[in-house]
Amino acid sequence: MSGDRLMRIHSAEFQAMAERVLRVTELTSRLNALPFEDEAGKAKLFERILGKPLPPGVTIYPPFYTDHGLNLDLAERVFINQNCTFLDYAGIRLGERVMIGPKVTFITSGHPVDPGERKLYLTGAPIDVAENVWIGAGATILPGVSIGRDAVVAAGAVVADDVPPASLVTGGKATVRRRW
Repeated sequence: MSGDRLMRIHSAEFQAMAERVLRVTELTSRLNALPFEDEAGKAKLFERILGKPLPPGVTIYPPFYTDHGLNLDLAERVFINQNCTFLDYAGIRLGERVMIGPKVTFITSGHPVDPGERKLYLTGAPIDVAENVWIGAGATILPGVSIGRDAVVAAGAVVADDVPPASLVTGGKATVRRRW
């Protein structure tokens, strides 16, 4: 996986990525419309989306979304539940036996905070998830995060910082700020 990235939006590199996103969007829409039992059809589409066959023992329940696909590295025995999104521009690696709950979102891209640069550049940093991690339903993993072996990310957590091995992280709880 590559390190942090900065891509000029009005560039040939960005145009090539945008074309890939359109192709993958078409492929994932076809994947998500297949009958659930069409294992051969799903395998063919995943191979086109990821650029290689799924590793042994990987289970992915559609609907499944990715914007690039070629930068999604899945190890053996990964489980991905329904309605997950992988924005893998800068690379996402899932180690062996990682379990992903429904509606989890991985985001490796963003934009500069400076308003003058926001529409000029795409930023990105890879996400690395070590072996035997469990990520609960609805969690969001942000650019540049590493999650250590055996860690658990609680449902609904927003993970912006690295997670140590063998730890439980929670967060993103809604708080009442004002009542009327």
